[in-house]
Amino acid sequence: MYRVSLFPTRDLHLSDLRVALINYICAKQTGQHLIVRVEDGDKAHNIDGKDQELLEMLALFGISYSHLYYQSDNFKYHLQFASTLLDRKKAFICFCPEEKATPYDGTCEHLSSDEVLNNPNPFVIRMKTEPISDSFVIMARNKYPTYTFACACDDMLQGVSTIIQDEAYLQNSPKEELIRHSIGYDQAISYTHLPMIHEGEKSIQWLLDQGYMPEAIVNYLLLLSTPTPTEIFTLEEAFLWFDIATISKDSVHFDMEKLGFINREHIKKLSDIELSKRIGYACENIGKLAKLYSEEVSTTLEIKQKIDALFAKKEPLATFETESKLLQELILNAPYFEMFDEFQAYLLKKSNLRDEAFYKPLHFWLSGADQGLELARVYPLIKNYLKEIVR
Repeated sequence: MYRVSLFPTRDLHLSDLRVALINYICAKQTGQHLIVRVEDGDKAHNIDGKDQELLEMLALFGISYSHLYYQSDNFKYHLQFASTLLDRKKAFICFCPEEKATPYDGTCEHLSSDEVLNNPNPFVIRMKTEPISDSFVIMARNKYPTYTFACACDDMLQGVSTIIQDEAYLQNSPKEELIRHSIGYDQAISYTHLPMIHEGEKSIQWLLDQGYMPEAIVNYLLLLSTPTPTEIFTLEEAFLWFDIATISKDSVHFDMEKLGFINREHIKKLSDIELSKRIGYACENIGKLAKLYSEEVSTTLEIKQKIDALFAKKEPLATFETESKLLQELILNAPYFEMFDEFQAYLLKKSNLRDEAFYKPLHFWLSGADQGLELARVYPLIKNYLKEIVR
């Protein structure tokens, strides 16, 4: 059993998604279940609706699961386990002020029952450890479990056998094992900690809003620290060769330029109509045009901006205002031309314009910019929309 943790206190980050993807792949490869647990224990900082947003994000990236749990549903069991640990003398009540918490000096470890019962001050529950300075809190003053204690209990309750998580949680693992062993749970749980992504705590939503496609983000995250047979691949293809044992222990840096390259390659792999739909249109020729623009830019947002500019209402170029108005009128009244050379020759003859006075306004009317892609490549894809474009 594998598990993915979601945190309704914040957006999904790159490291969160990478962990979810690798858990999903490994569960698929081994034929085991994948569960999702919403870590909603921090009630004060949970964001309304964030849990559903995170679940929808998993679905967007093709990650499915067998069961969904909420950490808060297990609070009653966390209290029972804490009581068990107290009864077994594996944990103790601590009244020390918070500022004395780390490193801990063991002040409350050997309080008598009367000293505990007669002390009206708020308290936490700590695990007993060797050395005592490593003693850690499992139940906070507000009677809620700490994240480490809740995870240890929940993984036990839900039968998790394999935990793949970010190396930021590396120090929690021995604490979780101590908690389960002290409760009497003897099923082994294996841990794998993925190397950190430096400068990579960008939210996945931000990347999507910038026009990086889910396929490309998946591709990029699985490339990090992992040898792959090819640079560009899909999640389904990764099922065939991904091997968690080959993941490097070295931390990695988030490379926006590399992600842009991968995104451009996945744009090329889309069908023309699918690409057109992703940027808000529904026409194969617009999809073909979008792929032309991918030679200049690397995200669907940038492509959309260029195509939107092409169809936007335009004002004549200030530097060639008279020439722009003349060409606009000629284009709007021109007969239909199949070939760009014929169209251009017609405009040259009718306008008597030459050089920049002709080419810059023409490029502007047909693309929304006074330079860029060759019009001979663009024209076949927009010739049926000229009246709409040049307005």
